[in-house]
Amino acid sequence: MRAAVFHRPKKVTTDTVPDPKLENATDCLLKVTSTAICGSDLHIYNGLFPQPRPLVLGHEFMGIVEEVGPEVKNLKRGDRVVVPFPIACGSCFFCSNKQHTHCENSNKKNYGPDGGILTQKGAGLFGYTDLYGGYQGGQAEYVRVPYADVGPRKVPDNLTDEQVLFLTDIFPTGYTAIDWAQLKGGETVAVFGCGPVGIMAMKSAWLKGAGRVIGLDIEGYRLERARGAGKAEVIDMAKGDYVEQLRAMTGGRGPDVCVDAVGMEAHHGLLEKASNLVHAQVGTINAFRDCLNAVRRGGVIPVVGVYGLPYDNFPWGQMFEKGVRVQLGQAPVHAYIDELVTAVSEGKVKLDDVISHRVPLEKAGDAYEVFNTKKDGCVKVVLKP
Repeated sequence: MRAAVFHRPKKVTTDTVPDPKLENATDCLLKVTSTAICGSDLHIYNGLFPQPRPLVLGHEFMGIVEEVGPEVKNLKRGDRVVVPFPIACGSCFFCSNKQHTHCENSNKKNYGPDGGILTQKGAGLFGYTDLYGGYQGGQAEYVRVPYADVGPRKVPDNLTDEQVLFLTDIFPTGYTAIDWAQLKGGETVAVFGCGPVGIMAMKSAWLKGAGRVIGLDIEGYRLERARGAGKAEVIDMAKGDYVEQLRAMTGGRGPDVCVDAVGMEAHHGLLEKASNLVHAQVGTINAFRDCLNAVRRGGVIPVVGVYGLPYDNFPWGQMFEKGVRVQLGQAPVHAYIDELVTAVSEGKVKLDDVISHRVPLEKAGDAYEVFNTKKDGCVKVVLKP
């Protein structure tokens, strides 16, 4: 089959690789009909997460069930499904408590309670390095899906792939951020980062009763997408003091909720890059610092942007002084996906308006480069096998 394969940082090519096969009685094989490039795929592409061997990328995918193992009860050949990006067994302590990203059984080699940098990680993830199980991803013609009775969800035939594809990751991730904020109704929600996850957080904020939604970014084309798809007021962070602008919009207090939808790849200058060499750091916590500066006292900072390393000079004192609540981590997609499928089916939310590029799988390498360098107004890439 053909698949998008990571070889080394900045090199992804579409190669011929062996077809996947059933390995366990609870597996299914999926013929992929649509897949997408996620912002977190760029962490592998840019070398922020190490991957020493070739790996098929991709954790946002959907398709048609081709084959099922003998113990699979909920699926049959021909079923059309979307697949959550975490791989979860469905029966361990964490899965039983709806914390599927901490599954104890899907990442046997590298799982552990510590949550270290290179060891003791969480659940397995599709196409997301050997640290997370080494599973081949879904940017391919076919993919093996473990625990097939636990993850895949059937989708209505009247909905197109693009209407439901983002139930795999970015919509549940944006929704997770807002659910963590525990909105009561009428709050002001500021979203730092107007990429796909940020826009999904904006959509989710409206679903959950926000009174005002504000998107912040340094890229004009992303701000336009946030204004349209996210129905948000926007602030260009490249122009003026954006924290003071937020305070001026909120009675001097700051927003009730500030979502970090950027993570460690936020913009940072040469001095910080030099400091990173001294402290053995990668990336930056600038997006989190922005959220902390902006959020009102007693406010909430949900963090769904990815951070993978410790950072020097972490602002514990400011967090304590402002009395903020912070929650962060990967989205427990399994816990939300059923209600989100219903929301899409009932027309309460539209997901496909974040798509900027539709590209054949054969052009995956070019698409990664365009997405990574923010060329051509690239917000979200869908790959078609």
